[in-house]
Amino acid sequence: MIFVTVGTHEQPFNRVLEYMDNLKRDGKIEDEVIMQTGYSTYEPKYCEWSKMIPYIKMQEYVSKARIVVTHGGPASFIMPLQMGKIPIVVPRQFEFKEHVNNHQVDFVRNIAERMKTIISVLDIKELDGIINDYDQIVDHMQRGLKSNNVVFNQELEKIVDEMFGGKRHK
Repeated sequence: MIFVTVGTHEQPFNRVLEYMDNLKRDGKIEDEVIMQTGYSTYEPKYCEWSKMIPYIKMQEYVSKARIVVTHGGPASFIMPLQMGKIPIVVPRQFEFKEHVNNHQVDFVRNIAERMKTIISVLDIKELDGIINDYDQIVDHMQRGLKSNNVVFNQELEKIVDEMFGGKRHK
């Protein structure tokens, strides 16, 4: 299953919904596709969809999905990362009137380059190829999020061990 979410920003994100719907229509996607369409005006004809989906249901869809396609809002792509999945992230773009500026483009590009935990799609025409090659692409990527808490605790433990000569009682 492929789960697509465009978040809850009030500007439509018809571009990604229509593109995915057409991929399904044309048989380029065989997976079931479920979409959360938000404030978009496009109504998919070949995919299951709902305007809004409760958070618990979103978690269920993300958990079951083979692929998650999302917009560039951090809350939408962090959930799949927390579940050990690598999301395909299509940022909303100002030129298509999908957002007030291009901050999602800049943010997504930065995360993709620095963290290497998401697949950034700036040109929608690349989306079908990325979906088709998804398994091969993610084979070489880091899954999930690194917890700063875990790293902090490990470093603190080293410091404490050094301070007490490794004689800490557990």
